[in-house]
Amino acid sequence: MSALEVVKKHLGKPYEDLEFLLKCLHEVLMDSGEEEMANAIPWINETTHELKKFDVKYMQLYSIVFQLLNMVEVNGAVQARRKKEDSQGLSSVTGLWGERFKALKDKGYTQEQIAKVLPSVKVEPVLTAHPTEAKRSTVLEHHRTLYLLLVQRENTMFTEIEQRSINAQIKLILDTLWRTGEIYIEKPDLASERRNAIHYLTNVFPEVLPILDQRFQQAWGEAGFDKDLIHQVSQRPRVSFGNWVGGDRDGHPGVTNEVTEETLSILRLNAFVLIRRSLFSLVKKLSIACNLDEAPEPLRNRILEMAKELGQSGKDALERNVGESFRQFVNLCLAKLPVEVKREHAVELSESEFRYTYASELKADLQLLQDSLETFGAKRMSYTYLNESLRVLDTFGFHLARLDVRQNSTFHDNAIAQLLNASSMDGDSFLTWTEEKRLAFMNNELLSNRPFTHPSTQLPKEADAVTSVYRVLANYIDDFGTDGIGALIVSMTRSVSDLVAVYLLAREAGLMEQTPDGLICKLPVVPLFETIEDLEISPQVMQNFLDHPITRRSLEYQRKRAGKDRPEQMVMVGYSDSNKDGGILASQWSLHFAESRLYEVGDNRGIDINYFHGKGGTISRGAGPAHWFIQALPHGGVNGNMRLTEQGETIEQKYANKMNASYNMELLMAGTMANTVTDRMGKKYSHPMEKVISWLASESRNFYVNLLEDPKFIKFYGEATPIDAIESSRIGSRPARRTGTRTLADLRAIPWVFSWSQARFNMTSWYGVGYTLEKLSKERPADFAQLKEMINHDPLIRYVFTNIDTSLEATDEKIMKEYAAMVTDKDVKDDILTQMLDELARTRKMMDSLLKTSFAERRSNHYYSSHLRAEALNPLHKTQIKLLKKWRKMKADDKCSPEEVEAVLFQLLTSINAIAGALRATG
Repeated sequence: MSALEVVKKHLGKPYEDLEFLLKCLHEVLMDSGEEEMANAIPWINETTHELKKFDVKYMQLYSIVFQLLNMVEVNGAVQARRKKEDSQGLSSVTGLWGERFKALKDKGYTQEQIAKVLPSVKVEPVLTAHPTEAKRSTVLEHHRTLYLLLVQRENTMFTEIEQRSINAQIKLILDTLWRTGEIYIEKPDLASERRNAIHYLTNVFPEVLPILDQRFQQAWGEAGFDKDLIHQVSQRPRVSFGNWVGGDRDGHPGVTNEVTEETLSILRLNAFVLIRRSLFSLVKKLSIACNLDEAPEPLRNRILEMAKELGQSGKDALERNVGESFRQFVNLCLAKLPVEVKREHAVELSESEFRYTYASELKADLQLLQDSLETFGAKRMSYTYLNESLRVLDTFGFHLARLDVRQNSTFHDNAIAQLLNASSMDGDSFLTWTEEKRLAFMNNELLSNRPFTHPSTQLPKEADAVTSVYRVLANYIDDFGTDGIGALIVSMTRSVSDLVAVYLLAREAGLMEQTPDGLICKLPVVPLFETIEDLEISPQVMQNFLDHPITRRSLEYQRKRAGKDRPEQMVMVGYSDSNKDGGILASQWSLHFAESRLYEVGDNRGIDINYFHGKGGTISRGAGPAHWFIQALPHGGVNGNMRLTEQGETIEQKYANKMNASYNMELLMAGTMANTVTDRMGKKYSHPMEKVISWLASESRNFYVNLLEDPKFIKFYGEATPIDAIESSRIGSRPARRTGTRTLADLRAIPWVFSWSQARFNMTSWYGVGYTLEKLSKERPADFAQLKEMINHDPLIRYVFTNIDTSLEATDEKIMKEYAAMVTDKDVKDDILTQMLDELARTRKMMDSLLKTSFAERRSNHYYSSHLRAEALNPLHKTQIKLLKKWRKMKADDKCSPEEVEAVLFQLLTSINAIAGALRATG
């Protein structure tokens, strides 16, 4: 029985869809005269695994095939959830609104207690352009179209003739995909990365909002709760979006002040495109016969006021839909948007007097319209149609997504040194000062709002880069307020002076404001704690920062502006570098423990600490089931806010189609709500196995670090993985290294994880686990027994070890050995590979002991999917190894031309793309 037949037998429908798509692809290739390619399609051709030739065309074919597999599995999961909810109710699917409401109700929480928390719940995914999306945006568009056609095949209302038409369209898209290059020949520029982010913000997420609201209301009603408690948008949880594309400049020289200025403008323009779309829809729906003199008085007065302000455009708005005053009002709202439409469709910004400047102005008008509809007696329309428009406005504002500006602390230090030199002070010595001396100097300087230099002063690189982008932000705030800007994020925060330094730089650009009490900063200053050492000292750093007088004043200023009850301080925590530092157990515990202590630091000062989770798309970089991740956070780790990065291929996997997007957003929102309810109404407690987990983290970290510090390790890593090819790839505009130094410390965590996963080692998410568990079982058997028992119900333990379990399934000893065979020094190869294989075997053994059953029993869907993928992955890995050897040899040969080397690299990058698709992961 073939691998596909085995999987079809166990898992059914999705793999029948896969077989259908593969046969369509076979037909397309045969029609195109590509008989050899057609017969090379895996799973439906018996001789595929015996292929002798495997060039770029074969790799592109396999890349497409794996994308089809990913697609049918996503659709299968969506259909399975729908079927389960249909037969068992909304509370039957773990992590969603229905299940979360039922769980809270079963614990004794009342509808009033839950409803009180709802308006303070906010989820904010932040789209980033880290180099982890290996597929071109053109290819992604074709995948989206194909997915929609696959969904249409599920619809039983279509006739046989219509189904044949759908099948023909499927074949057309497959033909297009086959003829479209899969990988980036040139690095994507920032503009294309920004377009990709804006695609999701304008075309996907707006369609998800009504689905989220509808499911929220249905689950609330199914729980038996009073719908009057949630009939207004303001009574429900909120969703918004952040963006790093065009703002994140940490080690990215391409993100200039001009790019940031352009990005802010493009985001604002696209927000109005969305709002216009929403208001035009509203005009169509509000076809209520109501003359102006019949309209509720507040609405009538506002209509006359707006028409007068707008002059001719106001008159034109009133002349449309005469006798339908509600429509006339929306026409006036459209006329007040600060945009002009050219050539019937091109929308351009056009800020002017009497037009809206802030989203709050339009919001007030829409709320007036909602109240007027209710007064008029159209309550159902009021809380359906208006809620939809208010939700769009509340989510996207006039800014679409909040733009963060991130830079690293060393860059800031250099900028300050250059500013001091430019003002005839000794900037060079500043770089050598102690923490105490730096703080004393900064605090003295910040007693006034006097900058170091005149705005026209020509500044060196770092000083000019920081002050110029801060001036862009200051000008934007002067014009439009702060809603469109997230925070000033300092990566590699290691001391309080790293944060206070931002105040000094902000002063230079007009981002500080003098108040009667002293200077305040208009924007939040946010630390990013990334390494294990930084996480360990983070509570002390934040304690000192929160006690700083400028921070206290700034947080109070920001609290009043936002209308919050308590000041809020965002803290960003990094999952990638902490894992690269110390392995999976040390990373996860360091994050958990730091978040718990940081919550106390804030709570003791009456300040809410809101976490910004810098997660990636792989287990080594913080990925895992969203609902389990949220439940595993410590008390206070959610606090009504869930802000997290969505990177690279993760965006496509989660949000490429609206049903999967709504599922992933609902997991985040429902989980955030549930944790917030239990945290705010419960007491903080330490983890019951805190000492044991801390011991596990320490032991595993020591074992992991011993490997990294082995003198042979770097040579092994450089030759046994395709790291050198990944650093030459075109899958993102951002460099693979922060400064260009060829050291392990300088290498970003993304290519670090990516390279190990390509070679199927995945050591970043299991190395050190087996050794530590074995040691625990031998030296502390009672603790091991307790761990074994708690893995069934403790959220943190279950989350961490389930993720390790998943990673082990993707690890393949046979393929590891084939990659290791490329290491030229036999002693290096034998030593490092033996250490890894021994630890892998030990980890598998200890995980089986901990989890009691086999992976096939625990995770059947994952097991059979991996079983299917493995068969088709083997030729890809063998080809990649051949190409790596050839490319490396050619690079070292002076007789090979750059064009010849580049041609082989292109083939190598095609293999990387195909394997990434097969594994559903890059970095």
